Amino acid sequence: MAGQNTSAKLKEAEDFAFSLGEALSCGDKEEAVQLCQKLSELSVPVTVRVDCQAYPQEAIRLWVGVEDAQSDNYIPVNVVVSPSMTIAQLKEKINHDFGFHPLLQRWVIGKRLAQDKETLYSHGIRKDGDKAFLFILSAQAAHLTLQQHRQDQDEQRLEGIVDSLGSMELLSKGVGGSGEKVAPPQDAQHPRPQPTAAPKPAVPPKPQTGWACKTCTFLNKPTRPGCEMCGQERPEDYKVPDIYQPDQQEVIRIQQEELAVMQYEQAQQVEREKNYMDFLLTDEHDLVSNTEEVDCPICFSTLEPGEGVVLRECLHTFCRCDAINIGSVALEIKFFLHFFVCLHKKDLLLLLLLLLLLLLLLLLLLLDFVFLFRDCLTGTIVNSQDAEVSCPEACDSILLDREIKALLTEEEHKRFLDMRLSIAESRSDHSFHCQTPNCRGWCIYEDEVNEFNCELCNETNCILCRAIHNGMNCKDYQDDLRIRAENDEAAKKTKQMLENMLQNGEAMKCPRCDIIVQKKDGCDWLCCLMCKTEICWVTKQARWGPNGRGDTSGGCKCRVNHQPCHPNCQNCH
Repeated sequence: MAGQNTSAKLKEAEDFAFSLGEALSCGDKEEAVQLCQKLSELSVPVTVRVDCQAYPQEAIRLWVGVEDAQSDNYIPVNVVVSPSMTIAQLKEKINHDFGFHPLLQRWVIGKRLAQDKETLYSHGIRKDGDKAFLFILSAQAAHLTLQQHRQDQDEQRLEGIVDSLGSMELLSKGVGGSGEKVAPPQDAQHPRPQPTAAPKPAVPPKPQTGWACKTCTFLNKPTRPGCEMCGQERPEDYKVPDIYQPDQQEVIRIQQEELAVMQYEQAQQVEREKNYMDFLLTDEHDLVSNTEEVDCPICFSTLEPGEGVVLRECLHTFCRCDAINIGSVALEIKFFLHFFVCLHKKDLLLLLLLLLLLLLLLLLLLLDFVFLFRDCLTGTIVNSQDAEVSCPEACDSILLDREIKALLTEEEHKRFLDMRLSIAESRSDHSFHCQTPNCRGWCIYEDEVNEFNCELCNETNCILCRAIHNGMNCKDYQDDLRIRAENDEAAKKTKQMLENMLQNGEAMKCPRCDIIVQKKDGCDWLCCLMCKTEICWVTKQARWGPNGRGDTSGGCKCRVNHQPCHPNCQNCH
């Protein structure tokens, strides 16, 4: 009995609600008030909303900025909507188009969080270009499980199937399988309702071809190289389908892109040819002049085109003439002359002081006159203390030899080459200079070489004795050197040099013939040139005993009982 009362109550409420909607639409206030009172007496939940026909019917483009907790930038997306659409319907559309579940969506429109029942019109979305903000929650934050997501998808598919089958009548095959229609039993109190127009079955969406952007999920045309919305590049593994036929607009865009690429390649080719011709012309000159106005980093003077030198290695530009010194001197002279005119006769002491300062300035000008017209780069080369002249800008580049030669005079270039040769000789570990006076010859010797034949003076130098003793062996020369050292100053200096080498450990005396030998390089094994005695350098003793090679009774005793002959022994003899 209670169930029948509830059904009658709901049926009455439906009639009142339908009548209330018509009264509100017609503007009948009295009828609407009476119906509202009757509905309130029934205490039935009722929803009143404006019909979608009341809103503007044209579709508009909504600009949506999309962001999630992982990103820092907005991703712009255009969505086609209608002002009558509710936030819940908008969420379903985003879910259908882009795959974001409604529980993951939070919409902010006009700095206010939008609710599902509200319409876009109520938030001011009424024309193309209106903006909204969509924040995508993570599944964990929205408490959305994979099972729930799949269940929602299944329910959506089931609703579509039910809608498409709503107008179909079920056929009963019966026992005999006759396929006759079986009419349901009629209730005398409940007449059979009149059949309504069957709704059209849902048409599945047309499959779209193209590639989806990984950043903003926008579906781009297959031939487009980048995303139309955010500019993201097309995935490398995507291939344009062979059966795809681009429309006329797409054909025009592809033709324009091909034309732009061809024009760019042609411009590059022209520029390469021009640069190559400029390089050939530049390579013919030792110095490259500047083509634009720049400031010299040394003297800070402004260089007009053609007044400076551009280094080939680093492209830094320097001036040819140190004009700032001349200008500053002229300015100071003009300053002093102005004071001389302005001074009164009673300021005689100050006048004399200024005269002294002017004379001092002129003296400095005379002393530096040579440098006033010097090239900034030339001064850098002349004052360099290294064999390679670095760029004055303190970069890793150096001046080329052709640039140095073009900047210096012939005499300056000769002095620079001599200085470079001297630096190279002094910095070499195993260098030997020819002992002929005023000879510039020198060499880098190896361990097994004991003589140096100078190609400049054609003299044979003994590297061991560091002298020229033609016609004498090392022992005769050293004996003669001791005799001549008493009266000959040059021999005395040579003898003193050999003694210093003995004291410093750079040379030693042979334990048998007593001539001075030295270790140039290599291992600790030496052999005397005169008596052919094998010598151990670290112990300064003979390698073998009196009986020659293999006699371990004397000598350095290296490797006897598997022990080295000395703590510094390299175990190589």
